[in-house]
Amino acid sequence: MFKKQFLLFLFVLNAPLIFAQNQKSINIIAYYSAGPEKVASIQAEKLTHIIFSFCHLKGNRLQVDSPRDSITIKNLVDLKKRNPNLKVILSLGGWGGCETCSPVFSSATGRDEFSKSVLELNQYFKTDGIDLDWEYPTIEGHPGHPYSVNDKPNFTELINSLRNTLGKNYEISFAAGGFQHFLEESVDWKAIIDKVDRVNLMTYDLVSGFSIQTGHHTPLYSRPGQNESTDNAVNYLIKSGIPADKLVIGAAFYGRMWEKVPNINNGLYQSGKFKSFIDYSKLGELTKEKGFTIYWDETAKAPYLYNEKERLFVTYDNIQSMKLKTSYAIDHQLDGIMFWELSIDAAKDGLLDAIYSVAEKSK
Repeated sequence: MFKKQFLLFLFVLNAPLIFAQNQKSINIIAYYSAGPEKVASIQAEKLTHIIFSFCHLKGNRLQVDSPRDSITIKNLVDLKKRNPNLKVILSLGGWGGCETCSPVFSSATGRDEFSKSVLELNQYFKTDGIDLDWEYPTIEGHPGHPYSVNDKPNFTELINSLRNTLGKNYEISFAAGGFQHFLEESVDWKAIIDKVDRVNLMTYDLVSGFSIQTGHHTPLYSRPGQNESTDNAVNYLIKSGIPADKLVIGAAFYGRMWEKVPNINNGLYQSGKFKSFIDYSKLGELTKEKGFTIYWDETAKAPYLYNEKERLFVTYDNIQSMKLKTSYAIDHQLDGIMFWELSIDAAKDGLLDAIYSVAEKSK
């Protein structure tokens, strides 16, 4: 009896230490699409990964588009002098940047040549892997870009080809649509998940520029009138058998503005016409003096702005929603949080600072 009590005492005494050892620091992943001029100002110490955006296909091979892009990549790699643990990843595609992906990746030759070129570029630049931002396999993405039902098995073969070519020393990730149609149709999740390091869920643009109704473009939770959300995507994949520690949720360093929005429900879920993107660094200009009122959706955990006089509606991420998303990633033991895009953050007290502050407190 005494022995059992003593063992129980030791367990209770060491439980905090055991828990701390099991806690995994989340990855903080930045997409970066600006030029070499802004690299020096990057807070590299607050990041685990920077994804250079974007490289493209030339024939069957991955190509860096210009000497300027090459300089940017080299400067990003130089940030490892400040943060030796930083990984710099090359990315293929982006919205409108993967026009030939479906035909190129439909053949073993195309996939093999692409994989070899990915290895060669990573060896040349001393970078750490590839992020596939094909929008989208299997379903319609950028208007006019080809897609096919065969994209799903071809994407699986592409991942297999990359892993066989790159081995274990380079990371492989892909940007996945955070909306239900992609989650259900685009990729064979169970066939690829063991071969990739992580999935970067684009849980933003969930209300897109094609929408004729306003809504939250990057909400944390679903709510009546909008099922698409970060939580919806994560829960769908986990219930489908995808490990939580392979999932990265996405956050937006920009807002989306709609015009001609009637003054009903402060503009939320109303008819309107998409007007423009707004960098987070400029969102502070949409002040009360200029007619904008800040609202908070307690269910979705998402902010929005409405200008009654000019009938303008803005959906975005702010400090509060960013901290909640980071806590969500930690609490659900996800791989991390990523965002588009680093160079449009505020110069002081920005969204990266909000992410980093929560991540640090959790260690």
